[in-house]
Amino acid sequence: MTYSRIVLLLFACTLVCSVSRANGESWPCWRGPREDGTSIEQNVPSNWSPAGATWKTEIPGQGHASAIVWGDRICTATALPETKERMLLCLDRATGKILWQQTVVAGPLEKIHKENSYASGTPATDGERVYVAFRVGDDIVVAAHNLSDGRQLWLVRPGTHTGEWGFSNECVLYKDKVILDGDSKGDSFLVALARDDGRTLWRIKRTNQGISYSAPLIRELAGRVQLIQCGDRRVTSFDPDTGEELWTVDGPSQEFAATPVYSEKTGLVYVSSSWPKQVLLAIRPDGSGNVTETHIAWQDAKGAPYVPSMIVAGDYLLTVNNGGVAFCYDAATGKVFWQEKLGKHHASPVLINGLVYLINDDGQVNVIKPGAQFERVAAYELGESCYASPAISDGQVFLRGFQHLFCFGPQQP
Repeated sequence: MTYSRIVLLLFACTLVCSVSRANGESWPCWRGPREDGTSIEQNVPSNWSPAGATWKTEIPGQGHASAIVWGDRICTATALPETKERMLLCLDRATGKILWQQTVVAGPLEKIHKENSYASGTPATDGERVYVAFRVGDDIVVAAHNLSDGRQLWLVRPGTHTGEWGFSNECVLYKDKVILDGDSKGDSFLVALARDDGRTLWRIKRTNQGISYSAPLIRELAGRVQLIQCGDRRVTSFDPDTGEELWTVDGPSQEFAATPVYSEKTGLVYVSSSWPKQVLLAIRPDGSGNVTETHIAWQDAKGAPYVPSMIVAGDYLLTVNNGGVAFCYDAATGKVFWQEKLGKHHASPVLINGLVYLINDDGQVNVIKPGAQFERVAAYELGESCYASPAISDGQVFLRGFQHLFCFGPQQP
């Protein structure tokens, strides 16, 4: 099946990947329309220096959620710890003005890791509603708001989350469903909610109690649509329509943060565990049952990321490990071409017009040309710390730092 047919099957019916502007695609969810950090646009600025920003807007509260883009609207999530509010924000694309600011839920603040926040999960939109998930005390809260004016349309509490590091989970849209992972040290689950009213369509009980902050990846793999989820101390493929388990790989560790990525060229799915050890696996997705001993094509520990997701760029797989060292692998074999110290990263990379953009925690943007030799095309300083990942749409880049949301690229009408 061709790439365009795959995109049509997975996203056109749900409008998640619908082109809402004449010459560019929306960036409607975590890691964009293909859920892998890749952009198909050509006319995107390569200089992300704040001095040349089209606009920058101070974001109220605190949060590490990335921006999403639909048409003339930019959304993200934030939290006001002093009032215990978790909020959605919507900004005007042309000016950066905040159009609406709506409280999703207020309630007890959960325990969090010092590098986490109370609003770390990136929202998702289908062009009509914005969906977002938070943890409030021990409850997981999922809500839908109207994109045009911010009105809350529904709110449900599908389960609880247990763990001292907090919450950072994304809603993933598929057909009529909002799919959310609830893996934790307590009552773990994977759930599909109805987009129109939040009712439960299917729910899978997880039994191994391993925390996951990894968003599901939904793609056509090996001739069938699969939902790949890292959690429950394993990597599992499900049928996203029914929740039926297709195959599983044990481990490789207890907890996960990075979202899986897939290479059309190699036919492999790449995953990385986070704690207590980091292991990168390349998995063939054509199995059934437990395929731990049969379907791991290659693995490595040195370049396995802890938090940031990976990026596939043609023949290459790029990662950043917990020591801040970037690795470039042969995606087919796992051979390491190079490794380079670029600083600690929470933000996940993006691929734009053949170049990989890596944003470290200090706000340095490194532009890398993937290849067998390390080649840094450019480096820019954002001027503030950054854990969020970029969003790319219609020739513009939207990047959230600790204080501001930046827009780079041509002024939009």
